[in-house]
Amino acid sequence: MNYTVTITIALKEGMLDPEARAIRHALANLGFPAGDLATARLFRITLDAADAAAAKEEARQMCERLLANPVIHRYTIEVE
Repeated sequence: MNYTVTITIALKEGMLDPEARAIRHALANLGFPAGDLATARLFRITLDAADAAAAKEEARQMCERLLANPVIHRYTIEVE
């Protein structure tokens, strides 16, 4: 059965986020002052799996082996 998994990967608390800093600065220059700002990557992947738990496990393995660096990233996985 096909499942769509949504993986969101972001930096852990305390990690420097230069992209977010640049965006916040640009927003302020455009007249949109922002407080805290953080960046994240979002992946939507369609997987053929036996059930939702198997799809989530496959997505977790993708994160651990390629998509995320567990030292600096945190990630969430949602299965539809």
